Amino acid sequence: MRTGHELRVLSVYEGFFSGGARIVHSDIVLGLTEGGQHHQVLSLHGEVHREATRQRMEDDTCYRALTAAGVGVVSLGRTFRGSGVPADFTGPELAGTARATAGADVILSLKEQPLALLNQAGLPRRPVVVCLHRSDPENQGTALDELKAAIADGTVVACVCCAESTRAAYRAAGIPSHLLHVIPNGVDLFRFRPDAARRLAVRTELGIDPAAPVVVFAARYDGMKNVPLLLAAARAWLGRVPDGQVLMCGAGMTAENPGLTTDLATAFPGATALADRGVRLLGVRRDMEMLYAASDVVALTSAWGEAAPLCLIEGMMCGAVPVTTDVGDSAAIVAGHGLVTAPDPEVIAAAWSRAAAARADLAPALTANRERFSRTRMIASYAALLDRAAAGIPRPALPDLF
Repeated sequence: MRTGHELRVLSVYEGFFSGGARIVHSDIVLGLTEGGQHHQVLSLHGEVHREATRQRMEDDTCYRALTAAGVGVVSLGRTFRGSGVPADFTGPELAGTARATAGADVILSLKEQPLALLNQAGLPRRPVVVCLHRSDPENQGTALDELKAAIADGTVVACVCCAESTRAAYRAAGIPSHLLHVIPNGVDLFRFRPDAARRLAVRTELGIDPAAPVVVFAARYDGMKNVPLLLAAARAWLGRVPDGQVLMCGAGMTAENPGLTTDLATAFPGATALADRGVRLLGVRRDMEMLYAASDVVALTSAWGEAAPLCLIEGMMCGAVPVTTDVGDSAAIVAGHGLVTAPDPEVIAAAWSRAAAARADLAPALTANRERFSRTRMIASYAALLDRAAAGIPRPALPDLF
């Protein structure tokens, strides 16, 4: 039997594209690699077109971080332009997958979508741990069916849920409770921290007054993120806060996205100048720790699907006060550190103002609870579960971290 420090792990991604799940998983791979495990990544797609953005694997921040750390990353070379993972895999694709899986002791599937590939007949059998990052399992095409098939086949030996809402949702969807383990998301507390120099640098770059209240919205352009609600709240807030700024970043958060420009026109009828003055479209940023440090509020207006939104954790760790709708584990994450609102633009706008004003008062409680969101805790829990999965040891439920 291999020891944990010799464990060979293959992660399978649907693709490299902007999103919290890929950021978290790639950070886990980096942390486990630092701890002595040997990791490789197989990506189904080499290029992804979504959120009105072309995203090449080689340009992705996660890809660059993994390869810089010596993690091998290969792709089947597909281009994604629709939704879901088709099951019409070619002989060469299956042969490449077989070579990758044969060299692994255990496989990590980033979400359930890659199971469409891993469920193909003839591949080497290896224990699979599926990492689940949403709270709407029945809203993802055939992915839930693929997960159930892999469990029935005995291939999937554990599912990691990043939130209690994820565990509850998948249990309700018929996934056996004993397979569902909660490992909450964590972040690098050194990278994500309040920093006055970063705050000033970004505000200087963007031409924002040092005293102006700033709200950041970090999300990809997707229906679940409820961008129209965010913009309606921005219209109400900017109308009352003359020096306020709303920073929108993520895939699709650019003027080149026709869906977003339509949403802006709808939210700011007859008030183009107000939108031009107060809403900044920044697209995909590779310096989120800087952007969060420059902000007073981190906003989330999602309507469904969220589990443990990374933006809330990263933003809080940088000193931005979270204001979120009650979706997934968001309320539990921000408890004592931020505000939960109804999905109403006026209510959200008022909460942004209260949060910005309370930023200094909330800072001590946030400082005292930073360890709760530690990357170190998260990675240690993954390492323990992978050791058990590879060894075939019966899997007791992991203790909840908080």
